[in-house]
Amino acid sequence: MYLLVGLGIGFIACIPLGPVNVFVISQAMKRDFFHGLMAGLTAAFLDSTYCLVAILGLSQVTALMNRWAVLLKIVAAVFLLVIAARLYQQSKEYKETLPAKKTGAFSPRPMLAVLVLYISNPALYFFWIVQAGLVTSHGLVDDTILVSVTFALACGIGGALWYLILTHYVSKYHHQFSAKTFRTIFLVLAVILFLTAIYTFLTVFIDFKKILDLKKLL
Repeated sequence: MYLLVGLGIGFIACIPLGPVNVFVISQAMKRDFFHGLMAGLTAAFLDSTYCLVAILGLSQVTALMNRWAVLLKIVAAVFLLVIAARLYQQSKEYKETLPAKKTGAFSPRPMLAVLVLYISNPALYFFWIVQAGLVTSHGLVDDTILVSVTFALACGIGGALWYLILTHYVSKYHHQFSAKTFRTIFLVLAVILFLTAIYTFLTVFIDFKKILDLKKLL
């Protein structure tokens, strides 16, 4: 039962159009299916890892994330702005209507970029902490190694399935789009990342305000 729950959580968690999905889509369009899929599988692997860590050390992980949340949010916001700026520039310069060019050689850059997105995004940590709390509190998963590992792997497989579907669809049909459509897509993706970065910056100020209010109370 808990394996099906893990597959469902992993799959559904990846569907919302957040920064990682935006980046995976852009890689599948700009590079090829393989690089887009590698970015997605990196995200799925990290989801699985975060899930396992959250289940095995819920209280320790929560304390650590609270300590470094502000710094991580600042790094995440800056990184999102950089990606948004690149997508915006591409929305202005894109002219070709051919299928995505084949790079000919594997590049680890998409995987590294996803790694930075995950490390610098506290929301992902807290998401898996919440999921770990839910499944353990309802008795679906206990803190034994075997059950925790298999549940985390199921979450990762669910996420990998979503990214496989996403990159397959994008890489198969994106070449049918016109140059204008491409520019519009890149612009929309850039706006999404820009707004996400602004929201992240705003949450940093909210965190600072909470800290200042707490000091006043003390």
